[in-house]
Amino acid sequence: MASSNPNPSPNPIFITADSIHAFLSHRSLIRHFQSTLPALSASVQTPLRHSHPLSAAAHFSSLLLMPSWSSHPSLPYIGVKLVTHFPNNSSALNLPGIHAVFVLFSSLTGQPLATVDATVLTLYRTACVSGLASKLLSRTDSKVLVMVGSGSLAPHLIRAHLSARPGIRRVIIWNRSPQKAAALAAKMNEDEGFKAVRFDCSEILDEIIGLGDIVSCATNSEEPLVRGEKLKAGAHLDLVGSFKETMRECDDAALGRAGRVFVDSPAAFVEAGELVGAAERGLAVERGGELAELAGGAKAGRRSDEEITVFKSVGSAVVDLLSAQLVYEEYVKRSGGSV
Repeated sequence: MASSNPNPSPNPIFITADSIHAFLSHRSLIRHFQSTLPALSASVQTPLRHSHPLSAAAHFSSLLLMPSWSSHPSLPYIGVKLVTHFPNNSSALNLPGIHAVFVLFSSLTGQPLATVDATVLTLYRTACVSGLASKLLSRTDSKVLVMVGSGSLAPHLIRAHLSARPGIRRVIIWNRSPQKAAALAAKMNEDEGFKAVRFDCSEILDEIIGLGDIVSCATNSEEPLVRGEKLKAGAHLDLVGSFKETMRECDDAALGRAGRVFVDSPAAFVEAGELVGAAERGLAVERGGELAELAGGAKAGRRSDEEITVFKSVGSAVVDLLSAQLVYEEYVKRSGGSV
């Protein structure tokens, strides 16, 4: 568990994307989540996020505010993630559609401590939530990862799964645009840290799903991509992309073969298209538990080598706060205790 001595400065600091890359690794964040989620989740207050549509002139853009706070001695922080969503940015301006910052305060004094580049921080935290779930649910002898999607989150998910399961020796990437999948595979093959891993791409998803010991999905699909009949026995299915009722990355057969579904937070059952309305569709989905319960041993994970496991994440303010904690305290530590 991280230090509880933040040593605040009169002047808040700004932690850039470059600093996050320097201070954070997927392995260290997975380890941080595993040690802190069971002990600290209950101490974090997380009101419903605020979502505010902007003017019509802003082309259906929105502002989101996600507050959280804790007075626990090991997590003495208040945090607010501020997110802007401008969907026309990528086509009109060649800019990302989402920008975010995370503002961190002391919950002991109310002092502002830091502003963190939350665009990058969110990529790390989302991937490492999946990485921790993979560490707890996937088979220990997993050798093949299938990555469905090749957007900005995909390389982080690949690194997180490889950190969780270092025995993986092959990663196969699929994207609706074969060129993008090929480009990501080529980029990952150049990474000196993964010389023992072969990165390939495929144009036909159905042909590779059955090869995956772990299948990770990060797309905006509104049509199921992963068909349950194609999953191999013992596979672990990681669903990251959907966050509203109209989005689905797998079909009901995938959930039906698994039986139990694990989630990062209860919100998944009212937000994720794969899970919303499952009962009405005649699908009996057993709630396996939340990630914090799984990490703390309150819920049992994989029952056999043949079981198909499913993890669905939609994001939570708890892991935002824990991620910001680790980055901030690493920054303070590497600055010699003075910021």
